Amino acid sequence: MSQKKLVLILTLLVHFANAQVENSRANNLLRQISSGALLNTSDTLKSIATAKDLLVKIKSEKNYREMALTYKALMYLSDKKTHLLYSDSILTAANHTKDDILIASAYMTRATVYYGQKDNKNALDNFLLADEYISKTDDSYSIYKIKFGIAQTKYYLGFYDEAISLFRECIDYFKEENDRAYLNSIHGLGVCYNKVGKYDLSSATNQLGINEGRKLENLDMESYFIHSEGINQYFKNNYSKAIKDLNSTIPSMQSKKDFANETVAYFYLGKCFWSLKEQEKAIEYFKKVDKAFEQQKYIRPDLRESYELLIDYYKNHRDTKSQLYYINQLLKVDHILGHNYKYLLRKIVKEYDTKELLKSKQEIENAMTFRTVVGFSIITLMALVIVYLVYRHFKNKRLFEEVMKRDTTQPKTLNNNIEYLVSEVSTKQEMINPQIQETNNKQTSQEISPDIEVGILKKLDKLEASKKYLEKDMTLVKMASLLNTNTKYVTKVIAKHRGKGTIEYITDLKIDYIIDILKKESKYRNYTNKALGEEAGFGSTQNFTRAFKVRTGITPTYFIYKLKKSITAANSQ
Repeated sequence: MSQKKLVLILTLLVHFANAQVENSRANNLLRQISSGALLNTSDTLKSIATAKDLLVKIKSEKNYREMALTYKALMYLSDKKTHLLYSDSILTAANHTKDDILIASAYMTRATVYYGQKDNKNALDNFLLADEYISKTDDSYSIYKIKFGIAQTKYYLGFYDEAISLFRECIDYFKEENDRAYLNSIHGLGVCYNKVGKYDLSSATNQLGINEGRKLENLDMESYFIHSEGINQYFKNNYSKAIKDLNSTIPSMQSKKDFANETVAYFYLGKCFWSLKEQEKAIEYFKKVDKAFEQQKYIRPDLRESYELLIDYYKNHRDTKSQLYYINQLLKVDHILGHNYKYLLRKIVKEYDTKELLKSKQEIENAMTFRTVVGFSIITLMALVIVYLVYRHFKNKRLFEEVMKRDTTQPKTLNNNIEYLVSEVSTKQEMINPQIQETNNKQTSQEISPDIEVGILKKLDKLEASKKYLEKDMTLVKMASLLNTNTKYVTKVIAKHRGKGTIEYITDLKIDYIIDILKKESKYRNYTNKALGEEAGFGSTQNFTRAFKVRTGITPTYFIYKLKKSITAANSQ
């Protein structure tokens, strides 16, 4: 997410909290912060002191609602390093109020803090907790603000199809509620369409954003839609149009001090010129990407290719000094990406890392002959590359062996002793007296009775045995229908007896089935990933390969390669 969208979420958070206590002391302070009245003054320390004095008074009154809002004010006034601690204090105070809206706001604040730290997993967890609380209310506006945050986080985690669905919902809602949120949702949808290769839909969505912005007389986002379309035109191989669009957005990004999107524009301009065989121009743009990394520490997975192309370019031009510089820069980049984008980096490392670093190794070996002055540095770097490649090799080998040892014929179960559950039902029924019966009647609406639980579990076992889970587009609602119960009960039974969420449970069953047939039947080892995905009922090849990687840690292609190799070795003995 660009700084622009992050600021939008922060602004929405302030609005969210302000709506709860219109005339409170803490709310007045938050209003001043959101308007910039305090943050733009030179005496920020005085503002912090005022907020802390207010906090002391509120604590003595045990006014937890205002306490949460005051902690939020302090968070906005303080250094970013303290934001996570303040967000924890906000949540603690909010929980004391038992107010679902305020608790949801607190989780959303913490999600935004994690998001700013690029900790996308924790950000998503907290957005989902916020959604859980706000869903208990009828505050539609807040519900969709949280959906927007979840959509942005899922986009960064690479769950593009899920993000697309959420952005569509946000567009439908915000169209009549909030112009800026509406336009941001359209922009998010267009970017996601690009990521899944639906370039025509991405173009149509970007144009919709431009048209709607002009219709609403809100042009703040127009440069972002043009920026997005420039990237999209690159993927459509319309390089001249891409260059024109991207160049036109750079002044706007510079005036807004949006160095992130400015850097992304430089990268895709470089890619366009590289594709047009104008490498000298391309290299200058890739150097701008490195400059942004050096000055702003900004990088994201797709920009990593700049360094691969720079290394290759200087290798071909026999400029060992520049090549070595960009190899070192790439190692720094990988360290940061490995921490901030570990989910997306797995795919990028598979496609690029080994190939390009092996090229670098060869270049370093050649350079050692001619460049003795930098010999020690090159040897050290070569050793690091070799260690990394060896580590990758043994890691993949270990993961393959673990999959081969795994029993994929039966799902892993927890507390799945049906006879014990049946006995428990009978025992409890015999021990019921009138007073306990009355208590149980009050609890019926909250818990699943053991006899119903046994019934669902038996049906679940039958579903697994019949492999009904292989049906295409198997969802929670569809599973509940097959088990003749409701989605709430299905979710609870699967969580209790399979130890997983419903979607994870269904996906793991499908992947375990594929692993099992690959082990047992040779014909499947010649299937393409697309064919295997269809065999397991996945909606797309991308979803199948991603699910396989998540389940096993390796790709299906690598697994089949190693499986064939191990079988050949065993037969030759």
